[in-house]
Amino acid sequence: MTTLKNLKGTAIQFLDADPVQYVGSWASGGDLNTARRRVLGSGIQTAAIAAAGFSTTALALTESYNGSSWTEVADLNTNRDSGGMSGNAPYSATIYFGGGNANTANAETWNGSAWTEVGNLNQARNLAAGIGATSTAALATGGEAPAITANTELWDGSTWTEVNNLNTARAFAAGVGTNTEGLVFGGETYPLIALTEAWDGTNWTEVGDLNTARSSLAGSGVDTDALAFGGNAPSVTGATENYNGTSWTEVADLATARGGGLVGVGTSSSSLAAGGSTTANVAVTEEWSFPPITATILQEGDMWFNSSSSTLKGYGTAAGIPAATWASGGNLNVAKNSAAGAGTQTAGIFMGGRGSPPSNTVYAQTELYNGSTWTEVNDMNTGRYSLSGANSGSQTATLAFGGYDTAILAVTESWDGTNWTEVNDLNTAGSSGSGFGTQTAAIFTGGDNRSYNKTESWNGTSWTETTDLNTARAQMAGFGIATAGLICGGDLYPVTSPTRLAVQTELWDGSSWTETGDLNTGRRRIGNGGFGTQTSGLTAGGYTTTYVANTETWNGTSWTERTEIQTRDNTTGVGGGGPLGFIAGGGTSPGAASNATEEWTAPAVVSTVTTS
Repeated sequence: MTTLKNLKGTAIQFLDADPVQYVGSWASGGDLNTARRRVLGSGIQTAAIAAAGFSTTALALTESYNGSSWTEVADLNTNRDSGGMSGNAPYSATIYFGGGNANTANAETWNGSAWTEVGNLNQARNLAAGIGATSTAALATGGEAPAITANTELWDGSTWTEVNNLNTARAFAAGVGTNTEGLVFGGETYPLIALTEAWDGTNWTEVGDLNTARSSLAGSGVDTDALAFGGNAPSVTGATENYNGTSWTEVADLATARGGGLVGVGTSSSSLAAGGSTTANVAVTEEWSFPPITATILQEGDMWFNSSSSTLKGYGTAAGIPAATWASGGNLNVAKNSAAGAGTQTAGIFMGGRGSPPSNTVYAQTELYNGSTWTEVNDMNTGRYSLSGANSGSQTATLAFGGYDTAILAVTESWDGTNWTEVNDLNTAGSSGSGFGTQTAAIFTGGDNRSYNKTESWNGTSWTETTDLNTARAQMAGFGIATAGLICGGDLYPVTSPTRLAVQTELWDGSSWTETGDLNTGRRRIGNGGFGTQTSGLTAGGYTTTYVANTETWNGTSWTERTEIQTRDNTTGVGGGGPLGFIAGGGTSPGAASNATEEWTAPAVVSTVTTS
């Protein structure tokens, strides 16, 4: 029997084929006749032009694409590479400017059959970003001249005019859109950058950053709906990101990772990528597409009867925690371990912690996560590490308590989304214990200086001592709410075995602790490295006789080993349980603090529904 969560169950469709996910993908197209990098293009997926570039020398070569193959057509008047081009212009009306082994100001327009030299740029340069939808209205921005520049020039069909500069000078960036509504993203200052700027016809404004900083990338689309793909980050990448006018989202990668400057033309739903370089120049062409508008698109919660196979199916997240995977997320601004956190995978908070030896800096720092990047906000009043938090709280309302600086602390602070406020202390100072719950109802248990088994309950105003743990310990993981929580693993106290590693799991019902199914691998220093609920959770990392990567998931009864994280201990886990959450920070052998974030996801699946 298959059990699915999040099924609407209000209507069953009758279909002769299963719906498809509205997810884009890259497919092979016809290769360029000449492999090259630093090549530019304009047009659409079925009618494109690729001009200039570098093979063993700068080229004047021009090729046109008809949706399946490339054909050589008339050359540019000047051999060159690393120029700029109005990439949103049609195949038959575009402009190429700048570039060359030495910086040039030369510009040429293409009418579908020949190139004609026109007015020069005011500032000779290469590696500029080109924007424009015709051969008579374009922007040239950024590049090297020979220093990196923010200079922007507007082409009106006869002359170039200097207009307002980019906010951040850069070279090797990509651009899309028109001369009145454009977008520039990525590039190098040096180093690599993820910065995106939008052009409104007069000014540049910084908007949402790329998830992956890179240079020598390509783009397609318009200022409010764009794709960024390929590039050097610093090694070549196939990463493809979609921009919705506010933020970038990672989507399917190119089949051939490449940088070095490649052709990018088309829309966000129908694009072309050609040329570039891996460790050598390539001629590979790939075509990007989404499912046709006639396709039935999967929506989480749908149910349907497939008349071809005579099966009832549903699309949702499988009950419990399936064999999900870890994927890299955005790095913390400061590497640290032994911190605390709360929230969800797309709205998390991370506070306190300690840096790498030998300085072992103690942090009061707070960082917020939006699902892709971390942002520093207001510090806690008291810096500390080995603290605990109300990890079922939210990014705008949580609690931090206990910890260590030069002494074990009883300090409790409450977060309102902007500031930390000191509230009533724990009755007994403690560090390396386990905390869970919310801003108004939390539990702190175990830890140093607390007989290793003491439990306190928070009611939104003050802490009250309550029932002790059955197995005294510190450095264990915990998650849940104040009336239904769980702790597992840890460092046993007093010493009961040579390794001192706890496998025991205990459940909290709001008044007492009950021992239940053990971890498969006993370990300590799993600290705050867990997230979830009393019936669906996860813990990862820790220390045995070395740093470990073990991940185990909890289904309310027992633990199951899953895909491992990077090897580290003293991580911080955030998430609401089930299929979504992340682990951040931690320590790696031989004790260096980490800034890594790893996201745990279990995507929705199509399953056959049976009854019993």
